[in-house]
Amino acid sequence: MVVRTSSSPSAPAEAHTQALALLRETSPLTQCITNAVVTNFTANALLALGAAPAMCDIPGEAGMFARIAGGVLVNLGTPTAEQRDAAREAVSAGTPWVLDPVAVGALPVRTALAHEVLDARPAIIRGNASEILALAGAGSGGRGVDTTDAADDALDAARTLAVRTGGTVAVSGETDLIVDATRTARVPGGSALLTKVTGGGCALGAAMAAFAAVAEPFEAATAASAVWAVASERAASGARGPGSFAVAFLDELAAIEPADLRDRVELPR
Repeated sequence: MVVRTSSSPSAPAEAHTQALALLRETSPLTQCITNAVVTNFTANALLALGAAPAMCDIPGEAGMFARIAGGVLVNLGTPTAEQRDAAREAVSAGTPWVLDPVAVGALPVRTALAHEVLDARPAIIRGNASEILALAGAGSGGRGVDTTDAADDALDAARTLAVRTGGTVAVSGETDLIVDATRTARVPGGSALLTKVTGGGCALGAAMAAFAAVAEPFEAATAASAVWAVASERAASGARGPGSFAVAFLDELAAIEPADLRDRVELPR
């Protein structure tokens, strides 16, 4: 049985530290329907974090597997016809799931699918500002997978999506923005080298799915963002460039402790 941390508008500011401890204790099975470019990095990041990845994206199996998983990621980076059908199965299973609407707004097939699966109420939507604006109908998308907007530009759009789905929306940026219907958190910091490694953002969506197995959506998204900020900063401190950073980042994900996340999240007083 999966145990989730409590969630309320008055939840303690350090709840994300408890989420990391629970993830390490339970090693939640995390199903990833994700894009072909990032599969290996995503699986390794989940293993380093302490979760159990499973790249089960075959129609006829995806829905079955989602019912036994603790959390599910649906990433629209390379949405083949098979993956689209697998996603439809998985989001209907009732397991907490994360939508990563990669390049939504800029391309028609994935945009249509993203709007379709929104009705299945993702626990968390994670994207860059341009993707979140486009998904909310307030923008046309960025430059492919790259944002042309700042995270705070998408605050109102994120809140609209959170109210619509009853979940949480996480907007990645120089300072990550996490909102649900009533709460807002910001996670500053992290290294820009994450943007030079294929899968840095996509693996964050998978981490949120893993945390969603042990914490409520707002706490799950906040915990994952805090972990990414701390681990990427530490990895960057000794890296010579993107290659050494990618390896060091996995090492830092494995080494990070709940206490390392204290004071990494900004909540309104």
